[in-house]
Amino acid sequence: MPNSVAAALALFLAALPALMPAAIPAAWAAEPQAPGPTLAAVRQRGVLVCGTSTGAAGFSLPDSRGEYRGLDTDLCRGLAAAVLGDPAKIRWMPLTSSARLPALQSGQVDVLIRTTTWTQGRDAATGLNFTAVNFYDGQGFMLRKSLGVGKATDLQGASICVVAGSTNELNLTDWARLNHVDFRPVVFEQNDEARRSYLAGRCDAYSTDASQLAGLRASFPNPEEHVILPEIISKEPHAPVVRHGDDQWFDIVRWTFFALLTAEELGVTQANVEAERNSANPEVRRLLGLTGDHGALMGLEPGWAANAIKAVGNYGEIFERNLGMASPVKLQRGLNALWTKGGLMYAPPIR
Repeated sequence: MPNSVAAALALFLAALPALMPAAIPAAWAAEPQAPGPTLAAVRQRGVLVCGTSTGAAGFSLPDSRGEYRGLDTDLCRGLAAAVLGDPAKIRWMPLTSSARLPALQSGQVDVLIRTTTWTQGRDAATGLNFTAVNFYDGQGFMLRKSLGVGKATDLQGASICVVAGSTNELNLTDWARLNHVDFRPVVFEQNDEARRSYLAGRCDAYSTDASQLAGLRASFPNPEEHVILPEIISKEPHAPVVRHGDDQWFDIVRWTFFALLTAEELGVTQANVEAERNSANPEVRRLLGLTGDHGALMGLEPGWAANAIKAVGNYGEIFERNLGMASPVKLQRGLNALWTKGGLMYAPPIR
């Protein structure tokens, strides 16, 4: 072996021990991560402040007792359980479409889980981060059957209710221009105002996310009098949102959702989560905090995911309870089914 090669090899072997910590993730077995600014504030306050909607059936809507019910609010409860050990430790802040992002930017809420569409502009220009898609949706149209309209392009000259400050307002304008449809927008600050106006006949059609249209129609006195057209004119991936600058909190919000998704894939439910502690499946044991230090990596207790599952069930249970065929909304899973069942819901592994 030439002397120059031997010398280079010797230098490499001598440096190898120093390089190993960078190559092997020894930090996975490190001490629990210290609380970042948001986690510390939530723990000191003892309450998670969750930004929610002013009313969206199936996602966030007060019931007859004033308790918020829906997919979004269940995810807030799961997050509170993961972080504080109690799903009831929540302060709800109902926000209009135009007020929701400023409320998060200014620190009025810890997290925004409120039918908020992930767009490039919102992600890159607002100082906010979208964590993971919790619902795949698309914008549609609802109108009275009596109008005899069979497709969206037949809405020529129609008045259409839409909510200000939403992607729906922008999508509607783009779609109409592209399809040469002249319409009259009737714009409202809140969903409930648009709903009441549509029912009162102030507009011919109502355009928003198709899932919300299904929920609205289910709440009408005579739902059979209204039809949702088959056209979907946009992509509306909803995702929980956090502020820039706190990666730990970003991880907590994202991985709490992924844990609920993983629980569905592994068959861990609200009812059997305690029994599953006896599981020999290594994925289940990591999910429930029985092996590994996956909670500590985010500054949480080992049972963070188990607490969330006990509080609200897995993602499939949350969906069926609030939006599925057993609910008033009666939505099929569609794109929101697990990847193993033809949908887009796919969680990275907890390991």
